[in-house]
Amino acid sequence: MENRNSWHVWVAFILALGLIVSSSIVTWGLLRVKAAGNTITVTGSAKKEIVSDLAVWTGNFSVRTKDLKTGYNQLKVNEATVKKYLIEQGIPEKDIEFSSINTSTNYVIGPSGQYTSEIESYVLNEEVKVQSKDVQKLKQLALQATDLMNQGLEFQSYPPQYFYTKLPELKVKMLSLATQDAKRRAEEIAGNAGSKVGALRSARMGVFQITPRYSNEISDYGINDTSSLEKEITAVVSCSFEIR
Repeated sequence: MENRNSWHVWVAFILALGLIVSSSIVTWGLLRVKAAGNTITVTGSAKKEIVSDLAVWTGNFSVRTKDLKTGYNQLKVNEATVKKYLIEQGIPEKDIEFSSINTSTNYVIGPSGQYTSEIESYVLNEEVKVQSKDVQKLKQLALQATDLMNQGLEFQSYPPQYFYTKLPELKVKMLSLATQDAKRRAEEIAGNAGSKVGALRSARMGVFQITPRYSNEISDYGINDTSSLEKEITAVVSCSFEIR
């Protein structure tokens, strides 16, 4: 009987020891998970409104003719007219650039609706481009340049493109501000968990979004708007911080 009781005592002791060991293993595992997760990764962003400081305007004029030489001479006359007009609008001659002449051929359409080898006419066209830091002047020019049509020209004016020339320097500053925002977010999250944010472990820059002001448009590849004079630039950065 005594041997049987001793056997029960040993079984109980072994079971208790097993529970203690298994509990220690689980606790050690939890500690390892906690130690492995001693960083926090957050996304920070920064926004800034900017006004374009460079504009590029283009226009196109063309001539339709049956004779290439005649058409070329007429196009050069039109080029001089366009140049004179732009200078009268206050555009410096050095800012005016003309492209090479582009020529296309129109063929006569036969009775069956198919093109024949007979030439109906040639179309010669040329592009003019103006680049200036006076963005307001080019904005106004784009609206008024169709006045050249009143002088007998086949002329088309395109909307200006607007750029910000200090963008490289601004991007560096925006990334710094986005990183500061990420740290504030990390501190708020860690603080709620009773922890503190330590050193920055890593940072990954996201794409820049340069959009028209008040636009909510975004793209995974980034946006670089050139259609609007007033823009908004958004920088995003993903940061990992040490948690203490």
